[in-house]
Amino acid sequence: MKILNTALLSLFSLALSQAHADENAIREALTKSMTGIKIESVQPAEIKGLFEVKIGSSIVYVSEDGKYLLHGRLIDVATRTDLTESRLSSSRKQALAKLTDNEMIVFTPKVSKYSVYVFTDIDCGYCRKLHSEINQYMAEGITINYLFFPRAGKPSESYDKAVSVWCASDRKAALTASKSGQTIPTKTCDNPVDEHMQLAEDFEVKGTPMIVTTGGSVFPGYLPPKQLLQALQSEKSVN
Repeated sequence: MKILNTALLSLFSLALSQAHADENAIREALTKSMTGIKIESVQPAEIKGLFEVKIGSSIVYVSEDGKYLLHGRLIDVATRTDLTESRLSSSRKQALAKLTDNEMIVFTPKVSKYSVYVFTDIDCGYCRKLHSEINQYMAEGITINYLFFPRAGKPSESYDKAVSVWCASDRKAALTASKSGQTIPTKTCDNPVDEHMQLAEDFEVKGTPMIVTTGGSVFPGYLPPKQLLQALQSEKSVN
């Protein structure tokens, strides 16, 4: 028995050493060919011979020698589970948990049952529609945490509006006025708009509004208050 345990321990140590060697090879290969990337983690994927690499809040799959890279979804066919989305949700959840109320514009109901993060563009039509119903979201007990994602990028009029809203003495009132088409005073100050945009890029936001739950699930596009409530209730029941 002692000999067997020693053999198993040796095999485990060998496998662990090989995994570390593969991880180092992958890190070296990727950083050499993709200058400036920030590799958060490298770990074996569910498929033998592939490693899951987390870059920012994105996930790719890389061969053990770092020579080949796959960017796509890994699906468990038997269970019909999107394994990649499960990992991405966890990544988004961790990133969002680091944010404080002072880094967002937060609309909170008297009794908050759920909370979502909304990447918004002041000039986006459906973003404006969502905000025009903010009282209805409040009535459903949904806290709205706004993050700016001016799709026109920086510099742009939409970006400047986002900064002006943030720098206003009353951010909520300024956001509501700006989304209703009113012109608010142009202002500049220290602001988190660039950080919001970077987070949106990490989350691979393609359009606005994009709603992300505290659990890391994504609802792309506008959802009416009651429909969003139902989606949040369903997510909670699954978890």
